[in-house]
Amino acid sequence: MFKALKPQVEEILKQDETVKNRLQAVCELLKKEVQYYDWVGFYFRNGDKEELKLGPYAGEPTDHTIIPFGKGICGQVALSNENFVVPDVAAQDNYIACSITVKSEIVVPLFVNGENVGQIDIDSNTSDPFSQEDEHFLEFVNEKVAQIL
Repeated sequence: MFKALKPQVEEILKQDETVKNRLQAVCELLKKEVQYYDWVGFYFRNGDKEELKLGPYAGEPTDHTIIPFGKGICGQVALSNENFVVPDVAAQDNYIACSITVKSEIVVPLFVNGENVGQIDIDSNTSDPFSQEDEHFLEFVNEKVAQIL
């Protein structure tokens, strides 16, 4: 499945559209094609502030448009610079619930020239669906996104 999605992601990112529109299209593609990706979005560092700001996303609207560094899974990834896979969000102390239906989450940081500028965040209503394959695929997505930022 991910093998087939890679060229589609590359094709979207090559289009002559605004960065925002291309990222929106990537979010929609992943949400549509990966059965257990129920919410797909990008968060980016908010200027010089120690916080993340919601970028393009596909899925239910969220109140979490600004996330302080260190808070929730996304905020922790902003500080750790490492992927964070949460098989069961109920077992996480520092989790910000976006929806009561969310069971698991994966967040992968996005680097431009070695600097963590944001991340891709996926919520799933399925318990423990994420594998190393998801991590590698999302790292690929972020590498390609970094080239247009």
